Amino acid sequence: MVNVASLGAISSLESVSRYQNTQSIQENAEQSGKTRDTFDSILNSALGMLQETEDYSNAAEVEEIKFASGQSDSMHDLMIAQQKANISLQYTVAVKNSAVDAYRTIMNMQF
Repeated sequence: MVNVASLGAISSLESVSRYQNTQSIQENAEQSGKTRDTFDSILNSALGMLQETEDYSNAAEVEEIKFASGQSDSMHDLMIAQQKANISLQYTVAVKNSAVDAYRTIMNMQF
C-alpha cells in the first residue's frame, strides 16, 4: 500500500525547489540588469568626460582668442583655462588607456 502522506511531502518539496529555481533565475536577471545599468552608467560617464574635455578645450581657445585680440588682459585666466584643458585631456587619455588595457587583458584570456 502506498503512503499518501509521503507522496504529498514529495510533491510539496518539488514545488519549493521549482520556486527556488525561479527565484534564482529572477535574481540572475536582476543581476544582469544591474550589470547592464552599471555598464550604461560607466559609458555615460565616459561620454560626459569627453564632453567636459571638449568644453575645457573650447574655453581655452576662447581665452586665447580674447587675449590675442586684446579683449582680455588677464594672463591668469588664459593660463587657468589652458591648464584645465590640459589636465582634462591627460585624464581622459589615461582612462582610455586603462580601458584599452582592460579590453586587451579580457581578449587574451583563455577559456
